[in-house]
Amino acid sequence: MAIRALATHLSRRANNVAVGGRSFSALTAVEEFPGLPATNPSSSPSLTPSITTLPTGLTIVTEPSSLTSTVSLTFPSAGSSNELPSESGAALANRYLSFKSGKDLSTAIITRSLEDVGAALFSHAGRRGATVGYTALRENAAWVAPLLAVGCGFEKWDVRDAVQMAGKEVEEAKANVQVALTDQIYAAAYGPQSSLGHSYYTPNASRPSIISFRERTYTLNGAVLAATGIADHEAFVRMVEEEFPKAAPPKVDKVETAYLGGEARMDAPSTGYTHVALAFSGPTSTPLMNVLKHTFNLSGASAFASPGIFGVYSGSAPSDASGTIDALSSVLNSTPSADVIAKAKASAKSEALCALSGGSKSLADAMTASILDSCTFSPEALAEAYDAISEADVKKALDDMKKGGVSLAAVGDLSYVPYRASLAGRFN
Repeated sequence: MAIRALATHLSRRANNVAVGGRSFSALTAVEEFPGLPATNPSSSPSLTPSITTLPTGLTIVTEPSSLTSTVSLTFPSAGSSNELPSESGAALANRYLSFKSGKDLSTAIITRSLEDVGAALFSHAGRRGATVGYTALRENAAWVAPLLAVGCGFEKWDVRDAVQMAGKEVEEAKANVQVALTDQIYAAAYGPQSSLGHSYYTPNASRPSIISFRERTYTLNGAVLAATGIADHEAFVRMVEEEFPKAAPPKVDKVETAYLGGEARMDAPSTGYTHVALAFSGPTSTPLMNVLKHTFNLSGASAFASPGIFGVYSGSAPSDASGTIDALSSVLNSTPSADVIAKAKASAKSEALCALSGGSKSLADAMTASILDSCTFSPEALAEAYDAISEADVKKALDDMKKGGVSLAAVGDLSYVPYRASLAGRFN
């Protein structure tokens, strides 16, 4: 009886609510309840890039589809390869001067202005350039972009802290065998005293060298400003024209160092392990380089590729080092089958296209890389570039690569690592 009574009570209450319900409204749901999601939302914008180059030499590339915005400013000449002999270590130290005190703006004002809009800041540098930027909500991202181009004030405490932080990064790099092997690869390929061959991880840059390097290389002429999630490209360009520096300083050309094909070794017997790499001068085409990398990965090797250089690497117990190099040589001298090349093309193409949907920062990086590589950006053109690579192109690139000579890099216990002279004949 109790259950039936409860059911009857609930039924009567529901009927009373229905009878006394709200009357018909002449307003639409959106008018009566502002902010209510649309029942038929419009489709999201497609990845359609827009590109503009200003008289200052700054190239702006935007796209409207990202749900969040990443704005990045890349200085292609601000890498360690552009350091003068007196500026050793300046590229690394300048990375830590990003978002620091500028003309008429303190560090606190710059960082607080960015953080107030929820921006996540980032900066990085290397041998071939430097990038500074942030990721934020679409509606907040554009108006703080001029803070990326604020000239550095080189306050004494900022420079002091930058040198100290650079020193800590150098100490961390010394403990990283991958960094050590990478440094040896570049030293072997280009010569240890060359602009590309000397290490990016160099400490104790002087204040004058830090200032001269930044003033010479952190210029808008030749730089790339990439912004994702920007609905109005023209409005963004107008903002940049009005708020960014208007002077057009001379462009600093990226240093092109000749490939030498040599040998570099770092003996560290206490590690009880040996890391080796064989490298070559790679093709200038980034898609072709990536296809080569995937071709050797599918052939059982661990391959690496960066602008201008390609190779394979491995590690082993010291007594097995010679056999490891023999195995790497065998893979490099093998002729990849048509099936392997087709799979490598598909894998490389998929990797490149997935980077476009890997988040706003990944997309901004891909846009910047494409502008620097080919002065344009288009998902369709990117896919076509991979589709156009033929089996003959891959085999020709392999032959040309070997003609340039092999570079040998080794780190660790070198007791059983053969010298390059004994390997050179394998790739003629």
